[in-house]
Amino acid sequence: MRITDVVVTPVAFRDPALLNSAGVHEPYALRAVIEVRTDDGLCGLGETTGDENLLALLNRAASAAVGADPFDLIDLERRTAAAVGGHDSPDAHGLTGPSSAAKSLARVFSPFEVACLDLQGRATGRPVWALLGGKARERVPFSAYLFYKWAAHPGSPYPDEEDDPWGEALDPDGVVAQARRMVDLYGFRSIKLKGGVFPPEEEIEAIRALRAAFPDHPLRLDPNCAWTVGTSHKVAEALDGVLEYLEDPTPTIPGMAEVAARAPMPLATNMCVVGFADLPESVARGAVGVVLSDHHYWGGLRASHKLAAVCDTFGIGLSMHSNSHLGISLAAMVHLAAATPNLTYDVDTHWPWRSEDVVADNPYVFTGGSVAVPDTPGLGIELDRDELARLHEQYLRCGVRSRDDTAYMRRFRPEFEKRRPRW
Repeated sequence: MRITDVVVTPVAFRDPALLNSAGVHEPYALRAVIEVRTDDGLCGLGETTGDENLLALLNRAASAAVGADPFDLIDLERRTAAAVGGHDSPDAHGLTGPSSAAKSLARVFSPFEVACLDLQGRATGRPVWALLGGKARERVPFSAYLFYKWAAHPGSPYPDEEDDPWGEALDPDGVVAQARRMVDLYGFRSIKLKGGVFPPEEEIEAIRALRAAFPDHPLRLDPNCAWTVGTSHKVAEALDGVLEYLEDPTPTIPGMAEVAARAPMPLATNMCVVGFADLPESVARGAVGVVLSDHHYWGGLRASHKLAAVCDTFGIGLSMHSNSHLGISLAAMVHLAAATPNLTYDVDTHWPWRSEDVVADNPYVFTGGSVAVPDTPGLGIELDRDELARLHEQYLRCGVRSRDDTAYMRRFRPEFEKRRPRW
């Protein structure tokens, strides 16, 4: 079997006005859909972020992959590295930590590796979780992912002026109402709030309101490095016994270590430990108790398995980070979580926030806050080619080419500055 063609298709899908420490989500989220085709007629699927600087590297890697054996992932990674050539492709929003050439290579390689694992599964009749070593669980539990949000995007960004069914959430009552709707719809049994938007005292009150409304749900708070070490200490003390973990309260590994030394709950991260080179210092300093893995950023499913082994060795907890994603990424996340025994925290997902997808027939359904692990070959999904074409046309039409939460926020609040820490 040889790769004969690779197609990279940028798509845009509608995204609500979700707030974070960098600003606010734009009306459209960007993804890139990867199709890897072989000489025996099979096609494997991958997905990643769709910013234009990353797209350029994805297209280079796509050309280099032609002729490769989809079972020889070491050769594929070597080809990808040669094509990327040491280029760095940082995110404008900065919500996933500092970038580097090595981390950019991991981001480029990941969707091709996922697509090749999908191909391997289709060729052998085995699900991806089996190719990763086996199934540790029958269902993968996910967490409700709450955001402070505006009622809608200002103006009329969508051609049909579609209403945002989630409404406004700018205070504790709004956050609790959002949580109730999300739990009712999907059955989530743990809850995470994206913070770093309002002064810490207000976000503490929102967490306390969630605790009163959901006394048995584990709670998490993620301010995306919006606080100083001193403020982080105060918030951790105020929420002692309330939070399951506190995620990225302050910037840098040394800063996190200083907070972790006094915090009564574990600190989690997807901003200070975002690559293998970050692990030695973090472990030595005791900076984090939970790493939020993300196969899009760590270099794929097998690299995420390596990360899991490191975390297991050093007694570090493991969860999974999420960004605005479509169904191909959801499928990959489910297979990875199924095959990772020590991923014991409920997984993050932006799934409830999207209203469009490129996957046909929605095979991954949330019931009781979890998704059943499939036994179908590969990722167990197929493209809806009509929707792929529509979302590509939406990409061409919408004008968004790189996610920049700060620039979008400044359209409406010119005085806004992205500052970490802010409080």
